[in-house]
Amino acid sequence: MADKAILEVGGQKYEFPIITGTENEQAIDIKALRGLTGGLTTIDPGYKNTGSCQSAITFLNGEEGILRYRGYAIEDLADKADFLEVAYLLIFGELPNESQLEKFHNDIKAESHVDEDVKKILDGFPKSAHPMGVLSSLTSALIAFNPSSVNVDSEEDMYKAIVKVMGKFPVLVAWALRKRTGQPLDYGDNNLGYVENILKMMFKKANADYDLDPVVVNALDKLLILHADHEQNCSTSTVRIVGSSHAGLFASLSAGINALWGPLHGGANQAVLEMLEAIKEDGGDTKKYMAKAKDKSDPFRLMGFGHRVYKNFDPRAKIIKKAADEVLGALGVEDPILDIAKGLEQEALNDPYFVDRKLYPNVDFYSGIIYRAMGIPVEMFTVMFALGRLPGWIAQWKEMRENKEPIGRPRQVYTGENHRAFKERAER
Repeated sequence: MADKAILEVGGQKYEFPIITGTENEQAIDIKALRGLTGGLTTIDPGYKNTGSCQSAITFLNGEEGILRYRGYAIEDLADKADFLEVAYLLIFGELPNESQLEKFHNDIKAESHVDEDVKKILDGFPKSAHPMGVLSSLTSALIAFNPSSVNVDSEEDMYKAIVKVMGKFPVLVAWALRKRTGQPLDYGDNNLGYVENILKMMFKKANADYDLDPVVVNALDKLLILHADHEQNCSTSTVRIVGSSHAGLFASLSAGINALWGPLHGGANQAVLEMLEAIKEDGGDTKKYMAKAKDKSDPFRLMGFGHRVYKNFDPRAKIIKKAADEVLGALGVEDPILDIAKGLEQEALNDPYFVDRKLYPNVDFYSGIIYRAMGIPVEMFTVMFALGRLPGWIAQWKEMRENKEPIGRPRQVYTGENHRAFKERAER
């Protein structure tokens, strides 16, 4: 492998080192570019060819359909670990033993209480407010109730901040749902597991017991694991760049939530259900819409199929398809929307057009189906994504601060007006 790159500009040659990652990914290190060349920069809209950091958290190879957290294959983690174990792995670098996991869970439960005054903030939102806006605002509000900054050089301070947000965030998620559905707020049950408690906080009716369905618990556990981290995507990069200014953890997470909200990022599974609703309103003919998807002159776009990163297959989709089938079977949900989804799935898996182009159903397609079957409103889908992504955001923020990375400060190429003489108002 090459160990340096040579850039020639105006007859002058400049050498830059090439760094190699543990999976043999190579990158040209251009941090000295401006200094060496007297101001020359690169331009890379969307940063598609620019590495913003070196990270030991997640490895993603879209061409080969590989996703690993801290070296562990996503297939093994989804099959053999639970969400809290994976959260610990991402944040602290190793899978926990029994005592470490028990302490982590107990410390999270001890920090799960949210100040009663936060409810007053929640009361200020109308029921029609989008849950992502509510979640972002409440996460920011936690800063007021936890005003001291985290000493990132203190392992104890960092740990306390982590268990605090891991304890309080699911409460805010549940409150965002219950605000939307008009249910009284719930703190859950400390006798339950982390994921089981999330379900209880979300769905328990005020006048009835809540019975946990192991199939639903398993499906949600897997979904949260599959969404826990995904390398340097839009929201993760946002968390890191906000945190690089030494903004606190809650502020950085709130910024990540807002980045995730966009339909091109975390809103993809919501877009899937909106598409299915539109197909239903038009009669539910899946063959018609698959034909429209293949027609390049038709503006219709099939949501939830293929992936901009995974060029072969989305390894997460293979895992969650089984869970989706189990949930639909166990709950016995009769829903024309889900029938349309299953019809589209079968069409795509068997149509040569989609098979040849590897346009398989992705994780957003199946997660939307599962959340719909569980009774989660479509507006909450991205909130559930944020709940899963929480440990990844924390891990990335922690790594960035511990590595003492410099403040993010992208460059630009100016294309505006040159210097102009000022005109008095009467002369304009």
